[in-house]
Amino acid sequence: MAAAFDPSAYGRSISDIYDATVEHLPTDATVEQLQLLAGDGPVLEFGIGTGRLALPLAERGLEVAGIDGSPDMVEVLRAKPGGEHLRVAVGDFATTRVEGRFSLVALTTNTIFALPSQDAQVACFRNAAAHLRPGGRFVVEAWVPDLAAFHRGAFLRLLSLGEDVVVAEAARISPAEQHMATTKIRLTGEGVRLLPANHRYAWPAELDLMARLAGMEREHRWADWHRAPFGDDSRTHVTVYRLPAE
Repeated sequence: MAAAFDPSAYGRSISDIYDATVEHLPTDATVEQLQLLAGDGPVLEFGIGTGRLALPLAERGLEVAGIDGSPDMVEVLRAKPGGEHLRVAVGDFATTRVEGRFSLVALTTNTIFALPSQDAQVACFRNAAAHLRPGGRFVVEAWVPDLAAFHRGAFLRLLSLGEDVVVAEAARISPAEQHMATTKIRLTGEGVRLLPANHRYAWPAELDLMARLAGMEREHRWADWHRAPFGDDSRTHVTVYRLPAE
């Protein structure tokens, strides 16, 4: 019998070093696009974490709120300048509600796949739509499944190699369940850290259907935050869904 989903588990294992693990991500480009999509309206971030995106958006004058399953991640956010002013609810972002309506709900960095089932992901889309103003947008950033990367259901790959840190990733996949279990191995002078995570992956077209079930339609799909065209060779996507204006 599968263990019950615990939205706080990931943060407990990584909150103290999370910021170091995402230093390579295109934060400036992501913040720029989120601001353009939000206009001057408020932003709600599902999986706000330690504030990598929320704090720069707030510095640009946007009202920002968030939901995160991990009290540990939110504690790191609160300790940062400006973090104490953000309105953050701790809970499962598939179901947790915060007060207000937003012009943009953001779910980035593959976090949609942290939800354990298709039902939970469908609920997440509905929760996003329930938080949106008429005409508001829901933006999802995720990787595109690449089953060819696996040999007999598993792979081991080097993610980064530096003088001070080496990061590798081991993964095992279950295509029948669309489930992937991963553990990142982070090696530094201080020792070895194992960072496990579970993913219920979904294809882009499956996410489009979830949006339609929630009353939204796809507005854009790009290969990255620079709005590169999405195509057959794209390994990631940034997809914008929109709630009808009426």
